[in-house]
Amino acid sequence: MKGSRKLGKEERILWGKVARTARPIPGRLEDLLAFDDVEETPAEPVVPQTGKGLFPRMLAEPAEVPPASPDKKPRIHQPLEKPVKRKLTRGRLPLEGRIDLHGMFQSEAHAVLLDFLLRAHERGLRHVLVITGKGRSIGSDGALKRAVPMWFSKPEYRHLISSYEDASANHGGDGALYVRLARRKGDKS
Repeated sequence: MKGSRKLGKEERILWGKVARTARPIPGRLEDLLAFDDVEETPAEPVVPQTGKGLFPRMLAEPAEVPPASPDKKPRIHQPLEKPVKRKLTRGRLPLEGRIDLHGMFQSEAHAVLLDFLLRAHERGLRHVLVITGKGRSIGSDGALKRAVPMWFSKPEYRHLISSYEDASANHGGDGALYVRLARRKGDKS
């Protein structure tokens, strides 16, 4: 690149950590190995100048995830069926719970949402509304609006959720999600 600058020591360390998590494009493995050879020089640990850590402390302990049995396939979330979404939109099928994640940081929202869904699942609720907000930026979605659907595919959420879909306009539209919780073991209703 014309006019590019050399990376500083801290930037090289950070880039090396990011590069190790990526999968190389087929045929480009040699470039990655050459980069690793350059980065193998011992580096001093980066110590923050303040007494606080680099990342915020999590508000909750990790949830216990039930062990997946080897004969079961991982759960794939499907969109809500049209009749179910229509009933939720018109109020014929009640939303049994609601959580508003507006103004939360992702780490806080993750813990709060997981706790809410665990409690709702334990109580046997089936349909809840998760309000993420539409985001502030012009031309881009909000961070929670993008993150929450990705969280639903993570192991700690996967066993709780049967399906989800964007809510209708009267329940928040693009800034909210209808979530159908999975049935508890032994429930027939």
